Amino acid sequence: MSLAPVVILACGNPSRGDDALGPLLLDRLQDWLDGQRLAPGFELIGDFQWQVEHALDLVGRRLALFIDAGQQTPAPFIFRRAHASGRVLPSTHSLSPEAVLAVLPRIGQPVPPAFVLCVAGECFALGEGLSGAAGVHADRAFALLQELCRSPTAWETYLTAARGECDGRCRAGR
Repeated sequence: MSLAPVVILACGNPSRGDDALGPLLLDRLQDWLDGQRLAPGFELIGDFQWQVEHALDLVGRRLALFIDAGQQTPAPFIFRRAHASGRVLPSTHSLSPEAVLAVLPRIGQPVPPAFVLCVAGECFALGEGLSGAAGVHADRAFALLQELCRSPTAWETYLTAARGECDGRCRAGR
């Protein structure tokens, strides 16, 4: 079985309010990809947090996207390029996308082009549901995800047009 060329990793805890944005968007995206018959080109992976083992999910990919909720992220979201950087300690339990990418050269693997979609959240309390604002931000982020998945080869061009970072007001986020 061959690997899907694009991997999308989402993290978050559905029991912690807006921290559920990553898993929520991942589930919604899987349904949409299935309906559009685009699913074979993508592998979607969800977890509570990114760990060193997630670097193995990037091996052999042409493109990677990390989705997460952010507490002080400008609304509705930030879409940006990610580069391998950061220290990875053996006892680290939670990593940034950049730290996950930094594992690849250490194991002799190339780093695929990678991007981060950080969706603005407001309430991360245990036992809370998704806030109204986060629901609106999720809808805007989902519109961007649809556009990205229709044209995975254009992600870098998308950022170039947005001057390196999309804050939700460019293209699909308008």
